[in-house]
Amino acid sequence: MPQLDTSTWFITIISSMITLFILFQLKISTQSFPLAPTPKTMETQKTKTPWELKWTKIYSPLSSLQQ
Repeated sequence: MPQLDTSTWFITIISSMITLFILFQLKISTQSFPLAPTPKTMETQKTKTPWELKWTKIYSPLSSLQQ
């Protein structure tokens, strides 16, 4: 029964890994990635509600009975 010759396996595996690495590097280097997002400053417009325009007092129902 002949022996399996494994002397060339190391070179084959290493060369294929190097080739795959180079191919992936070339593939990634051609990609264009977007720039980092910059925050925008937006001024919020505060709308006045009717109860902010005038002073109001809240009465509890029990306080009007004690008069």
